[in-house]
Formats: sequence, structure tokens, C-alpha cells
Amino acid sequence: MSDHDPNALMGIITVHEKKVWEALVSGDRAADDALLSDRFLGVYPDGFAGKQDHCGQLDHGPTIHSYEMQEIQLLLLGAEHALLSYRANFQREAASQHETMYVSSVWQRAADGWINIFSQDTPAAPS
Repeated sequence: MSDHDPNALMGIITVHEKKVWEALVSGDRAADDALLSDRFLGVYPDGFAGKQDHCGQLDHGPTIHSYEMQEIQLLLLGAEHALLSYRANFQREAASQHETMYVSSVWQRAADGWINIFSQDTPAAPS
């Protein structure tokens, strides 16, 4: 499987994105840290976050109870970058309600695979 093939690359990047979610579900700060660039920037409804903010949320354990990724799309941004966008349905660890966000994550090719450099979560409009 070549990551020059858009379909193969979508599978590779989706697996990496799911690993970020799985780190949030399991509370695995080391796994989250390994997936994010030191220059990571997150743009969220409550403001900006760096890598330390994203990883630091796991200092007290899992933050997500469950998640599902839907409507996954990949946009190639050149040979070294890809944008993965999707609809995320999830439930926070301490919440009773599910939430829906549209997520866009930029992944950069690194020497040992792909690393997340940017992510933006946009809340879905109420239905």
C-alpha cells in the first residue's frame, strides 16, 4: 500500500486520527504525545491549544467515553501534507449527552510516518 495513492493515504491518515481518539478514550498521554507535532495547534470552541494543552487533558485519565467518525474526506495539500475532515459523534467521559463536531486535522509526513500539526473542531448546528 503506497501513501501516494489517495485511497491508501486516506486509510493511513484515518488510522492515525483514530489513534488520537483512542488516546483520549484510554487516557494514554504518551500515545497522544507521539501523534502530535511539538508545534501542534488546536482551534477549539473554547480557544487555541498547543501540544501540552492537548496532552495535558489526559493527566487525570480519559476524557472521551466513546466516539464515531463519519463522512470522512481527505484533501491532499501537496506531497508532505494532508487534511482529514470528518463528522465526529462523541461522548465526553463525564457527560450524559453525545456531541457532534466537524473536525479538520492537518497531518504532515515525518521521517517515521505521519504527525498531526493542526486540528480544528467546529460544533455542528443544533438539529
